[in-house]
Amino acid sequence: MTTSDITLPRRRGGDARIIGAVGAAHFVSHYYILILPPLFDIVRGDYGVSYTKLGLAITVFNVVSALLQTPAGFLVDRIGARAPLIGGLLLGAAAFAVVGLVHSFWTLIVMFAIAGLANTVYHPADYAILSHRIAPERIGHAYSIHTFAGMFGSAAAPATLVFMESLWGWRGAFLASAVLGFAVALWLILQWDEPAASASAAKSAPKGSDATPRTWQLLTSAPILLNLLFFVLIALVSGGMQNFFIVSLTASWGTSPGAANAALTAYLLFSALGVLAGGVLAMRTGRHALVAAVGLIVGAVGALLIGVIDLGTVALMAVVIVSGWFAGIIMPSRDMIVRAVTPPGSFGTVFGFVTVGFNIGGIIAPLIFGAMLDHGAPHWVFLSTALFSLLAVGTVGAVRRPERG
Repeated sequence: MTTSDITLPRRRGGDARIIGAVGAAHFVSHYYILILPPLFDIVRGDYGVSYTKLGLAITVFNVVSALLQTPAGFLVDRIGARAPLIGGLLLGAAAFAVVGLVHSFWTLIVMFAIAGLANTVYHPADYAILSHRIAPERIGHAYSIHTFAGMFGSAAAPATLVFMESLWGWRGAFLASAVLGFAVALWLILQWDEPAASASAAKSAPKGSDATPRTWQLLTSAPILLNLLFFVLIALVSGGMQNFFIVSLTASWGTSPGAANAALTAYLLFSALGVLAGGVLAMRTGRHALVAAVGLIVGAVGALLIGVIDLGTVALMAVVIVSGWFAGIIMPSRDMIVRAVTPPGSFGTVFGFVTVGFNIGGIIAPLIFGAMLDHGAPHWVFLSTALFSLLAVGTVGAVRRPERG
């Protein structure tokens, strides 16, 4: 059996139901990634530990995710995506519930490692489900909603966590966040009343002694490695423009914290809106590499302008709005580029592998940009972000669809 033998739902209602469920899981994924930062000082004070020691929780989360996400992709392609996705939601929710219930710093560290394991299933499972279950003419739109849901989870986490902490303390906030994961897992359990197509496709995945060598041959092929590099570079761009934007802008040009925060908010807001627009564009054109290249070039120009010119408030807002919009537009095309070079039955493995680039970039970015700030060169945060954007253009331009045998 191949993926062409699978009967896929073609009704918009069926597609919307799947996109909604997978989007909800992606929302939870991003929400859980940011569960600690908004409460960092409060948790640190409760345990009486240093910033570095508490930061170990975030480190182990990312390291475990980076190491095990590709094996999670293998699992998704072997047994199907539905069970791993539900299991990841339940495991992550349980880990944060334990953090809220048990007053032990080292238990917190262990639970964040377990949450990192739970986090490994989201990208491989989400993309496998969407790629197998959604009608081809709507797949670009599905990818955009998926990405938007994750960004919305990131945006919702700080305000809601701080609000819940004010009501119930930080442990109560963790317990309430765990309820969110359990609720979405229950939704996924109840709302799929038909066999998952991805599970059927998994039956056609290579079996036997040659399966692993053939899979690693795929993952080490030039198109897949270029996509991995693309995700690393995108993570570096995001790290510069999101995590270090405010401090670099104020240090470079003396911009007030209020204006810098407003600019970052505008960048993130228009990035989210750009994702939705990019989904529509991805459905109307097959030139995804061109879309990604244009968006990356516009982003590079924007970062370069911020790094070399004191733009002032009005011009700065205009630049970040345009840059954010194009940063969002490229995301559905990014996913379509990966899909185009992925053989049927390998979506979980390939997406699990290439999205490890987010973790790699997330580990590298603080080292690079932190060193620039420590050496009194904050403007280089923006200049290097522009360079990473241009390097990413080279990766999408070099990717080619594999020849059909």
